Amino acid sequence: MHGGFLITLLNKNNLLLFGLGISTFGDFIYLVAINILVLQLTGSAAAVAGLWIIGPAASLLTKFWSGSIVDRMNKRKLMIGTDIARALLVALIPFCESVYLIYVVLFFLSLSKAFFEPASIAYITALVPEADRKRFNSFRSLITSSAFLVGPAISGVLILFASVEASIWINSVSFLISAVMLNALPDVEAELERTKITLGVLREDWRVVYLFSRKHGYIAAIYFLSQFFMVIALGMDAQEVVFTREILLLTEAEYGFLISITGIGSIVGASVVSALSAKLSVKVLMSSGFLLVSAGYLFYAFSFSFWSVAAGFLILGFFNPFWGTGFMTFYQNNVPFDLMGRFTSLFGMLQSILQIVFIMLIGFTGDVFPLRYSIITASILMLLVSVVLIGLISTPSKSSFYIEKGEKSIDQ
Repeated sequence: MHGGFLITLLNKNNLLLFGLGISTFGDFIYLVAINILVLQLTGSAAAVAGLWIIGPAASLLTKFWSGSIVDRMNKRKLMIGTDIARALLVALIPFCESVYLIYVVLFFLSLSKAFFEPASIAYITALVPEADRKRFNSFRSLITSSAFLVGPAISGVLILFASVEASIWINSVSFLISAVMLNALPDVEAELERTKITLGVLREDWRVVYLFSRKHGYIAAIYFLSQFFMVIALGMDAQEVVFTREILLLTEAEYGFLISITGIGSIVGASVVSALSAKLSVKVLMSSGFLLVSAGYLFYAFSFSFWSVAAGFLILGFFNPFWGTGFMTFYQNNVPFDLMGRFTSLFGMLQSILQIVFIMLIGFTGDVFPLRYSIITASILMLLVSVVLIGLISTPSKSSFYIEKGEKSIDQ
């Protein structure tokens, strides 16, 4: 009867989607609340900005070894454990009377996330049949897009009629609900042999990832360039408020409307991908997504009015789910299950380094040169990366990497 009642109500894919989705909504509700709480506690914009440094910093300190643990542990049990740990940590935040205590709690939250993310990707890959992965990823993208739009609105209502603390505790409860959902799902792997993680084991794991990346250079190149594409986007997003308020001279209301437009575009795009997932190949999803998201950022970079920047935000919002769904499906279909934790974590560490450097670089150049020039340069770089990716994706000899269940390679 282990979780039998829930599984009879929902099939395992939907149960997993529900569990992951409820915690995603909680995250976006909490995101607004934690910024307001720190601002209320300190009155310092710098203290709020510090919230955005903790995540990448924790990644740098954990991801070079967390993947070794993930690959040697039961993924479902690890996800349940980190969900419970995150629920307890989030519940503690309202009781922290110092911003430094909040930073410590957030550091451990980021540490938990460094384990949860690679474990969840591996678990999804093993639980969801290959033929269903693209559709599953499209629905997950739809849930994330909806959470991006609805979560902050829910948080605003809670803060208005209840309190900031209520928003934060709802996120804590969402992690517990996620843990219950995961507990109702089956294990996807046999009990693993326990291995003591030593420096020698870590070095061997790094070597294994290096050898896999060298042998399968195409997979590594697609993965790295896709992550770099995301890093450029995050770097521009970090300057979004400054660019729209100080360069485009938009009001707070107009900026808020732009965020809503992006969210609506993302929901519509994810809905299209979900509805047409059987007809849209991984190649089409990735190629169109990379190209048109970079086009959206170009619109944004060269904008001089509210409506032109709104068009850019709508385009990039709509096509974000395209490349996200295609890329995740490509990754799940081509990286071995027993290597996913180490591969995701080690490349994630590299992504965190690039993210910190890129955010600082755009911020620094924005102080030396007009910010518009920095954003234009970044958007052109993003376009170039997307063109390289499309060239790699379209290479006829690499078609076998994009074959989906029930298809035949065009090379055969």
